[in-house]
Amino acid sequence: MSLEIIHHETENYVEINMSGKLVKEDYHDFTPTIETLIQQHGPLHMLVVLHDFHGWTMEAIWEDIKFDVKHFKDIGKLAMVGEKKWEEGMAMFCKPFTSAKVKYFDLHELDAARTWISETE
Repeated sequence: MSLEIIHHETENYVEINMSGKLVKEDYHDFTPTIETLIQQHGPLHMLVVLHDFHGWTMEAIWEDIKFDVKHFKDIGKLAMVGEKKWEEGMAMFCKPFTSAKVKYFDLHELDAARTWISETE
């Protein structure tokens, strides 16, 4: 699994680039980093870019759900960018676990996703 977190402070969003298969241990790095940013800056917008992504292990799904429930109101907008139809379905799966506005973009729409995630309401 490759996981990269980039904080775009001036636009108040975090870009998370993922490839491979997400496992429970990936949350040991991801969760504290995101929670620190939430403590420092308040609710965040998140742009998740999935490239050559192979999904989650069951343990990782559980970690993801726990994170989503704990931070239900801490994510203002969530943009998911992917290259497969099932990834669009995952964006819809996330909706009940967050109060964020959730939108899916195909990989070739990455610039549009960055524009959408950085816009203020």
